[in-house]
Amino acid sequence: MSESATSAPDKQAWRVGASADIPEHGRLVVDAGDKTVGVFRVDGRLVAYENRCAHMGGPICQGLIVPAVREKLNEAGQLGGSEFDESDMHIACPWHGYEYSLKTGRHAGKKSIGLRPVPVEETADGDVYIHV
Repeated sequence: MSESATSAPDKQAWRVGASADIPEHGRLVVDAGDKTVGVFRVDGRLVAYENRCAHMGGPICQGLIVPAVREKLNEAGQLGGSEFDESDMHIACPWHGYEYSLKTGRHAGKKSIGLRPVPVEETADGDVYIHV
């Protein structure tokens, strides 16, 4: 549940929940006015994005959260399979599988494509606010 409070003249601060509601690699998807926003905890910090995939507008914030997949090279410098990289968690759009880094919001294969970030703050009291 969101509560509205005034912030900057052109934006409102919406309380989206308690910090404890968003564990590491977790998410909270909320409606704030006419926008739906996903708030994620990555490496101990919060990031937030509009719930709209850059590809075709799908509900990206409801997608699967997975570690990035990296190609491994063997000692001869040849491809030797792949491995998961848990230091770079990604989210995959449930519509067409477009994948983005949760840290940066950038597409995994084409860095010029990205999600729209939303300012997010965590107060000393343990509340989380987004600004839309």
